Amino acid sequence: MNRSAAVNVQTFINEHPFSPFQWLIFFMCFVIVLLDGFDTAAIGFIAPSLINEWGIAKPALAPVLSAALFGLAFGALVSGPLSDRLGRRSLLLGSVLLFGVACLGSAFSSSIEELTALRFVTGVGLGAAMPNAVTMMGEYCPDRRRATVINLMFCGFPLGAAFGGFLAAWMIPHFGWRSVLVLGGVAPLLLLIALLLTMPESVRYMVATRKPVERIRSALLRISADASAAGSFVMTESAPATGGKGLGVVLSRSYVIGSVMLWLAYFMGLVIFYASINWMPILLKDAGLTPQRATLISALFPLGGVGAVLCGMLMDRFNANRIIAACYALTAVSVYFIGQAVGNVGALVFIVFVAGVLMNTAQSSMPALAAAFYPTAGRGTGVAWMLGIGRFGGIAGSFLVAELTRRHFTFAGIFAMVAVAGVLACVALLIKQAARPDEVKAVEGERGLVGH
Repeated sequence: MNRSAAVNVQTFINEHPFSPFQWLIFFMCFVIVLLDGFDTAAIGFIAPSLINEWGIAKPALAPVLSAALFGLAFGALVSGPLSDRLGRRSLLLGSVLLFGVACLGSAFSSSIEELTALRFVTGVGLGAAMPNAVTMMGEYCPDRRRATVINLMFCGFPLGAAFGGFLAAWMIPHFGWRSVLVLGGVAPLLLLIALLLTMPESVRYMVATRKPVERIRSALLRISADASAAGSFVMTESAPATGGKGLGVVLSRSYVIGSVMLWLAYFMGLVIFYASINWMPILLKDAGLTPQRATLISALFPLGGVGAVLCGMLMDRFNANRIIAACYALTAVSVYFIGQAVGNVGALVFIVFVAGVLMNTAQSSMPALAAAFYPTAGRGTGVAWMLGIGRFGGIAGSFLVAELTRRHFTFAGIFAMVAVAGVLACVALLIKQAARPDEVKAVEGERGLVGH
């Protein structure tokens, strides 16, 4: 067979149907995100059992509840540059192993301090796994479907959190709180076996780092037998090359404004998400609702991840920056109206659900936006740093509402302040668009080479 042809890997992925092999990669990445959602929610469900078993006061739980958040931020910030240096596959395997072992170990904790330390380590593993799953999936996706597929993958997070709640409610009375952590540890270790056997390295990463032709060909052969005719592999980047790697790309002149705006938008989105999810039950109860009704209405907020797939389709067809900016603007309006609707339960149910759909849609779409923005040499770092820096928004959101309640802000006043974060996220994405107006044209120009 004549193997003289040079094949452009992204053109190859664009021109062939989405194969069972790509669906397998999607499924494994989806399960990683699902486990992240399960594990993040699990600690909240076992908290009452910890108070009973160890006889600790509620404030003593704060370090345990926040340890994983700090670990998530640390894991994302460290793993991004490592992913661009060592490869996506090895980072995914290492991070899944780390959070599986740490979560399993935390099931055998004998003190609150021990559990806090292990929650931090679990968070580091989860924080490293999530962005690498996004990067891996993004690099095996056709351009025209990237945002849709990544947003669909991110639906695993709220599903995992909801699944975790139902499972914990059943498991804790039957087997005790430790069983939830055993499940949270064993599941990723079983997934690790599947990853070891079937997960390849990213083809774009292999071309960018000049790995042997045979390795690249064997990965592409799993998408289509047409790869067997390739003698060499090349790659065009829709984004300007900087000659750097990792952080060198993310902070280079071409990318620094876009990078900072992505960080700001994601940070502000998580300010809204955690301010709402942690405080809404308490604020609604203080505003006169029964505790049960306050909990049920608050539970509507994180349910809204379903809009993300529709948003992904719109991002793949239109200007992605403007689509997500519009979602954040509408989030700001709806969060403001939560504060205005407190006297009317029917209106409150509706507006909390709408705010949740808009908020989760915008937030779930951000990783796909980051994955499309950066070139291969900096994609791992770019996605991971946005997720890592954004996690501090989650911490800030909880403290913001605590401070506003201390200053005796009204229910409407608190939600008006939280809504400002949505406006800032919207503005950040419009600045990102203005800084690189050619970004979308460049991607379309690359698609023009494809002829599908």
